[in-house]
Amino acid sequence: QVQVVESGGGLVQAGGSLRLSCTASGLAFADAAMGWFRQAPGKEREVVSCINIGGGSTYYTDSVKGRFTISRDNAKNTLYLDMNSLKPEDTAMYYCAATRTTLQTLCLVNQRLVDYWGQGTQVTVSA
Repeated sequence: QVQVVESGGGLVQAGGSLRLSCTASGLAFADAAMGWFRQAPGKEREVVSCINIGGGSTYYTDSVKGRFTISRDNAKNTLYLDMNSLKPEDTAMYYCAATRTTLQTLCLVNQRLVDYWGQGTQVTVSA
């Protein structure tokens, strides 16, 4: 049974930083494309960032480029999202996503590509 678990959310002032972590069990982490999505109240879930199985290819949505960094530690079965210069508009529930794949180039840029979801961790940025 695959389990995806996020941690690290919280309340932070604008301009502050947070690090989200995601662990995935029940699958070979090194063979899983991983990503972060978020959903704000009243809005659709959107991709924030994704990373391929080797970690050498990443994607960021325009609104977080230069502020967020995605990384993975395959030895620790852990995905990270370092979020800096946070803005109130970053407030959302953040979800970790995983998909088993043999494709080196796969990045989870769309939720239709996702096989497994975490339960989410809330990030709230105050003005």
